[in-house]
Amino acid sequence: MERTRDFLVRGDSESKSVSALEVRPHRAGHAASFFEALALRGIRVDTIQRGSLTCTFTVPPRLTGVDGNLSAGAIANLVDEIGGAVILADGQDPKVSVDMSISYMSAARIHDELEITAKVLGHKGGYSGTSVLMKNKATGDVVAEGRHSLFGNLLSKI
Repeated sequence: MERTRDFLVRGDSESKSVSALEVRPHRAGHAASFFEALALRGIRVDTIQRGSLTCTFTVPPRLTGVDGNLSAGAIANLVDEIGGAVILADGQDPKVSVDMSISYMSAARIHDELEITAKVLGHKGGYSGTSVLMKNKATGDVVAEGRHSLFGNLLSKI
């Protein structure tokens, strides 16, 4: 219990560093949020076509765990962001995530280059489905595969 408390308690230097951060209010849809910039900085769009999107991403140290591997949360965020972007590439309005199912297949280490391919599976009313595949470019190993469901507001008939 004492080790946990010591781990969670921040010292004065950490508290001052966090207090010095400037976090501006975010207006959704107008600019990238702090979180989006942190998670997506460095991603490159290689190809974009109607219903598909291919990106390259080099694993940065800021998104890895203590083991040096890309964290599961970072992978889930990439599935969410890229799955949402491919909806826009298909000509749809922005939608919100409803469900994600991710299979974590192999580890991606710091500085590994990943190829991320996203495809639209289909649309039904305001519901859309996408598939996101992450592969290590050097080895060809599948890092993760995600299925992403999104929903957007239907136009009112009033």
